[in-house]
This record gives sequence, C-alpha cells and structure tokens, in this order.
Amino acid sequence: MPDRPAGGPDALRAALRGVRALLLDLDGVIVVAGEAVPGAAAAIGELGRRGTSYRIVTNTSAVSRATLSRWAAKLGTAIPPERFQSALSASAAWAARVLPGQPLYVLASEDARTEFAGQHLLTHEAAGARGARAAAVIVGDSPEEATFDNLNRAFRLVMAGAQLVGMHRNPWWLTAEGPTLDSGAFVAGLEFSAEVRARIIGKPAPAFFSLAIGDLRREVGRDLARRDVAMVGDDVRTDVLAAQRAGLRGIFVLSGKHGPADADAAATERSGRRPDAIAPSLTEVVAALD
Repeated sequence: MPDRPAGGPDALRAALRGVRALLLDLDGVIVVAGEAVPGAAAAIGELGRRGTSYRIVTNTSAVSRATLSRWAAKLGTAIPPERFQSALSASAAWAARVLPGQPLYVLASEDARTEFAGQHLLTHEAAGARGARAAAVIVGDSPEEATFDNLNRAFRLVMAGAQLVGMHRNPWWLTAEGPTLDSGAFVAGLEFSAEVRARIIGKPAPAFFSLAIGDLRREVGRDLARRDVAMVGDDVRTDVLAAQRAGLRGIFVLSGKHGPADADAAATERSGRRPDAIAPSLTEVVAALD
C-alpha cells in the first residue's frame, strides 16, 4: 500500500508550494450539515486579503448560485455568485453549448431552473404529453420534483431517445437531519430502468474541473497550469482523487463527512492514489499557502 501522506504543517506547506489558486468544495469544507465549518469564513476572508483566486466547486444542484451566495452570507461567509461553480450551473452551460434551442426536461427546483435562463425547458405537462420528445433529461436535486409522475415522465422521454444527464452522481449527502438521499440515486434508477448510461456533468467528471480551470485562467492568467491549482475537499474520491486525475493537486480535509480511513480505502483500490496532503480544515490549508 502506498505510504500515508505525511501530516503536520510542514508537510502541508510542501504539498501546496507553488499553488496559485484553489478549488474548494462547499459541503464539508465551508459548511457541514447546514452550519458553517469553524474558521471557514475567516479562511475565505484571508484568501481575499492575500489576493488568492479561488472557486467554490460543488455538486449542489438544488439551488442557483445566487441563492448559494445569499445562504453563505447568512452563515457569515461573503462569496459572490460568480465564485461558485455548481453541478447545476455547469449543466446549464453544457446544455446551452451542446443543445442550443432544443427541448430539455429539467428535474430541478424553480430556483435551480433559473440557471437555464433563455433555454427551452419543457413543463411537466408538456413532458408528459403523448408523443413528447426532448433532447435531454437533466436530473438535479429537488425533493419536491422527484415524484413518481415526474420520474416516469423522465423515463418515457429517455426511452423515446432523450439523452439522460445527471448533474452529479452523489448517492447521499449530510443535512441537519442526517444522511439524506441525493439525486444520484434517481439517476441510477433511470439508468437501470431505461438501460442507458447517463452523462455526468459534476464532480468527478474531468470536464467539470476543466471548466473551473478555464474560469480561473480568465482571472489569474492563461499561464495558470493545472498543477498550480489545488482542490480542497472532504470526499477522497469525488473531490481529491478526481482532481488529481485531472492534473490538479488534491488536499483532503477532515472537517466533513469522511476521515483518514477513506484515504486508506482509496489507496487499496486499483489506482493506489492518495491525497497530496491531509489537513484538519480549510484554516490550516490557507495558513500553509506561500
């Protein structure tokens, strides 16, 4: 088994040497179970004072970036909407680029659908009409939308030829009420029933990281290399190892839903990869930057 990454501030500083920008997960790094992670707001503020570019990259698909920004402000963390890249916003950008003007059936909240402004979205009634067709069925997290009727409409559209798109594949997430089913479960159910493979837009898809890097380059400069960027996350596979496969550095923090045992488990799998470093929280990561 590959050696465990060395711990301590010196090891973390070594892993972050030369980093010019950060990608930060939301759940488990900035917030956990609906509450701010201690020290996260101050760490974000310190990034601003340093002039370090960052993006919040999250598989959150329930609400728009504007709503995420307002929610973060209520928790004491000032993050403008344009610093968020969500599985939702990336899905809307993908649809606008690949399927311009074509009918889409988007299973997401009313607020989430604002990210698709200007695109051709089918109503539930139109999606359920006899002979209805769509270019894509796009599934996000929205408990009130994930009814049998709506999922059945999505299933029929996929059976009629629509491409199945999952904003992400997360099976569950941690809320104030405890572990909660996420929309990846519905994507998997539609895949099983329709016997298709969904296109996944959010993490761990390499294109999701590429989109974020492109956005950072517009701010930092076109010479920003992938190894100049570190992904900070609490999910070893979806955040850290996925970022490493995309050419970024990966820093695993222990402030979320996973612990060191997850890094050990990941290292026993085929890739044998481990995080570049492990830190208690974002506070220590920011303190270790050059």
